[in-house]
Amino acid sequence: MVKTKHYFIILFISFTLAVLVHAQNQTGFISLDCGLPAGSSYIDSITGINYTSDEPYIQTGTTHSLSRFNSSIQQQFLENLRSFPQGVRHCYQLNLTKGEKYLIRASFMYGNYDEKVENPEFDLYLGPNLWASMVFENSTSVVVKEIIHVVKARYLHVCVVNTGKGIPFISVLESRLLSNLTYNTDSETQALEFFLRIDIGSSLNSSFRFPEDIYDRIWQPYRRNDLATINSSSSLISNSFFDPPLVAMMTASIPMNGSQTLNFTVRDSDPDVEFYFYMHVVELEELQANQTREFNIYLNDNLWYGPFSPTYLRGNTIRSLLPVKGGQFSMESTRSSTHPPIINAFEAYKVKELVESQTIERDVNAMMNIKSMYGLKKNWEGDPCAPRTYSWEGLDCSYEDSDPPRIISLNLSSSGLSGEISPYIGNLTQLQYLDLSNNNLTGGVPEFLTRLQFLTLINLQGNALNGTVPAGLIDRINRRFLQLNVEGNQIPCTWESCTTGKKSSNSVVVTVVASVASVLSVVIIVSALLWWFKRTKTSGKLAVPPRKLYQELKNRQFTYSDIQRITNNFEKVIGKGGFGTVYHGFLDGNQVAVKMLSKTSFQGYKQFEAEVELLLRVHHRNLTALIGYCDDGTETGLIYEFMAKGNLAEYLSDSSISVLNWEGRLGIALEAAQGLEYLHHGCKPPIIHRDVKSSNILLTDNLQAKLSDFGLSKSFEGGSHVSTVVAGTPGYLDPEYSTTNRLTEKSDVYSFGVVLLEIITNRPVIARTIDEPTHISRWVGLMLSNGDIENIVDSRLKGDFEINSVWRAIEVAMACLSPASTKRPTMNHVVTELSECLVAEINRTRGVDEDESRVMMAMASLNYDSDIIPLPR
Repeated sequence: MVKTKHYFIILFISFTLAVLVHAQNQTGFISLDCGLPAGSSYIDSITGINYTSDEPYIQTGTTHSLSRFNSSIQQQFLENLRSFPQGVRHCYQLNLTKGEKYLIRASFMYGNYDEKVENPEFDLYLGPNLWASMVFENSTSVVVKEIIHVVKARYLHVCVVNTGKGIPFISVLESRLLSNLTYNTDSETQALEFFLRIDIGSSLNSSFRFPEDIYDRIWQPYRRNDLATINSSSSLISNSFFDPPLVAMMTASIPMNGSQTLNFTVRDSDPDVEFYFYMHVVELEELQANQTREFNIYLNDNLWYGPFSPTYLRGNTIRSLLPVKGGQFSMESTRSSTHPPIINAFEAYKVKELVESQTIERDVNAMMNIKSMYGLKKNWEGDPCAPRTYSWEGLDCSYEDSDPPRIISLNLSSSGLSGEISPYIGNLTQLQYLDLSNNNLTGGVPEFLTRLQFLTLINLQGNALNGTVPAGLIDRINRRFLQLNVEGNQIPCTWESCTTGKKSSNSVVVTVVASVASVLSVVIIVSALLWWFKRTKTSGKLAVPPRKLYQELKNRQFTYSDIQRITNNFEKVIGKGGFGTVYHGFLDGNQVAVKMLSKTSFQGYKQFEAEVELLLRVHHRNLTALIGYCDDGTETGLIYEFMAKGNLAEYLSDSSISVLNWEGRLGIALEAAQGLEYLHHGCKPPIIHRDVKSSNILLTDNLQAKLSDFGLSKSFEGGSHVSTVVAGTPGYLDPEYSTTNRLTEKSDVYSFGVVLLEIITNRPVIARTIDEPTHISRWVGLMLSNGDIENIVDSRLKGDFEINSVWRAIEVAMACLSPASTKRPTMNHVVTELSECLVAEINRTRGVDEDESRVMMAMASLNYDSDIIPLPR
């Protein structure tokens, strides 16, 4: 039945083939030859890439041709450049797809285009974040900067900034759409800055890119005297989802002279830099039955991955799950191996933290439309608010904690505006101050201004407006929440403070003081009420629980008599806990579970409130569904859908049922992870469960997993954590809690890591031994250090699993259990990795061919891949 549940993805093959095959075309490519005359384009003779003029993507700068200075330029796209002698910041706007992953590459060659023989220095920005500081050794050196980034809006700004050390310029700007299943990072703020990409044992003498590489990654050949080269002429090599070029995978390097060790070093000049590494490996020799190639991979003497045995003509990508520091890699054969280690290609990327948030997309779109409507010639380029140093002239923005900047003030006074007041101003929903004075605006004062609830000042003085002011604005003016100046327009005064002449400074002061006084009085009253409520709540004197909370569930409210009837007078107990007792029942012919609150538990009532409030607003197939509730006098309870197979902890330990196979275990782990992912990333504000454990994962009759017991859950709006009294369960509780007294979404990730180890090992979370209690993660760590992976897995599986799938699942679990929360993956990442584990196992048990496997890996719901994740240390 479990197999049937996951086999549905194969039915979608015919619908997803278009997603899979990244054809040898340039779909998803933007290739700009900067400085090429407007309307021009050409096809590069070497790569076949179609380059176009950058003119539509930027509004400033001057163009230059280098061909008259240097006739030896071999690459056509370096023959032109665009320089920016005026202003400070100049930005290209690339229109991309929000949420997609792109490789962005900018290339520069000075070429002494200005005949000054002065190599300039300037900064390069990706959106609001500094990408690189540009320095050139000489006038003919070509500097290429490349970064992999998930775009957060429907556009991306690439900017050059004058730092006072020369005029900025750019030669080429390119973007390449990548698969979202590749080059994943631990954090949404991380990008991958290119460091190294090599074809090891290459048969070529120069670099190569598109069309050999469908993503147009640039590869350098790499050969060493102490390494021998082996190759294959087969074109049947199947790749991982990273799709390294076939020409790179057809050759490989192995140690010479019988050595069983292959070493190489990857290190930055800054020892604190962290990397993501990608090692591409395929077996090119068809080994006999008595031959094996098996090796471990060490990084700085710590086991990074292994033992690993590559498959003949089937590519694998061994990669970092979390960022690690550079150093020496050592690939060492195991004792049972008859052949030395092998490697085909290698990539390394530095972690680039993009901590500066870009202005919220709605505000940016509004400003771009305003600029276009009025034909403004202001030097408005890039992000309107960020970074703050380069915010647009005439704008003020809010910069609060981790929230994206918002536009709160717009000053277009004396800007030559004509026509009506732009309706796009109505999209600046946080606007507080609007100054459109001394222009030539016509028409009336628009109604949409009444919807800008934060507006406190509108200056329309000195225009040609007419008609009346909307009643909503007049009401706010009379209540002294808004100041409006319409002097010099054909607008009649119909409100108390309106004057047709120049307002005296005293009247302005009186208005402002009155407004401040009004706001201050409201603040004082609200603060007093909040203090009173908090005092009442913490003192435990909330005698009568509030009933208004449950009005949304009015049609699902049940009386105590109803509960007695549903449970047949509480005939069958199916569970007990700190909250109370859970009973079996029937409602409208369907089985339900009824959880009744103990009358002596005030804390339980607060959990009852929390659970109802949360389940009112969250709906997901991997969260238990709330059917109804009872709040009848002193009787309180919740009615849930019935979960026939009970909880995961009981199911794993029940010796009376058949052993759950590896595919079934991965399916349950993946579904539980998807439920948690929804709480963290699908809810606004996000929700911390705070009590993730195997007994809180319930199973339906067909073993669909659902998270339950949300009584301890908390939203963390406006921050990433909640301060709390002790919550959670020993063994599952985040170790950072003991020092911070805070639980974060990464605390849930830690707890899930414990659950995942339970699923893999079927061992208790805390084993009671003669010496001392041993946590499951410590036991697994000791087994891993001995390379004893097969004995980590539940012995009842009898080795019936795909070994790489198990490796990956263990590594994900151990990454979740990192003592430092910053080193733990997000649940988005966990879901992706477990999806890949499940596909690997499905491939083994179903005999799915490579094309079908890649279809399944492309499914959005299961994000499958066939790659291998090394254990972070």
